[in-house]
Amino acid sequence: MEDILYYSSLFDYYGGLLSLKERTYFKDYYFENLSLQEIADNNDISREAVRKSLKSSKEKMIYYESVLNLLKKKDKIKNLISEDEYKKIEKYI
Repeated sequence: MEDILYYSSLFDYYGGLLSLKERTYFKDYYFENLSLQEIADNNDISREAVRKSLKSSKEKMIYYESVLNLLKKKDKIKNLISEDEYKKIEKYI
């Protein structure tokens, strides 16, 4: 469950940097809860190709986070201010 939340958070920040196919497979797997085989069948590719794409997507987003630290900075800011202030800022952004 923690992995799903972590990768979903990374996707919020870095999903736009993935290819269209990577974004599609990632959304299908993590947001639509489709199996690797279902994604493969829907896209006329192998299950292994889906697995590799998801692995590559996760690695890319982890790399982007290691360089840019956007998620880490968000968490730091969230810890420094009150929940109400954070919600106001989040709504504004």
